[in-house]
Amino acid sequence: MNIPAELKYTKDHEWIKIEGNIATVGITDFAQGELGDIVYVDVDTLEDTVNEGDVFGSVEAVKTVSDLFMPLTGEVIEFNETLEDEPELVNTDPYGKGWMIKIEISDNSQIENLLNAEAYQKLVKG
Repeated sequence: MNIPAELKYTKDHEWIKIEGNIATVGITDFAQGELGDIVYVDVDTLEDTVNEGDVFGSVEAVKTVSDLFMPLTGEVIEFNETLEDEPELVNTDPYGKGWMIKIEISDNSQIENLLNAEAYQKLVKG
């Protein structure tokens, strides 16, 4: 299982890469493995401000649909449109080409609520 040390994580299995006031968000390697083959990524919150913990979209696998939760309050400023034609990138490259959204962070203090790689690894290993 791949858990890059430079990223932040949520208990809902999203990863976050923070660059200044912009955060790139996707689901973790653990999450994509649990879901199985991803067939569709739905994000209908583009250009909306979404609160921390609220649903920003969903990911559909062959056997299930799972909500995606906002790791930080902010405006969804970009959706990875490549996923419309290649949702399997979430499985094959979850931390690279399989990213889902970019958000403009509204409240930097919420970053303190995120998990580091070590804490996330403890979470998934139980």
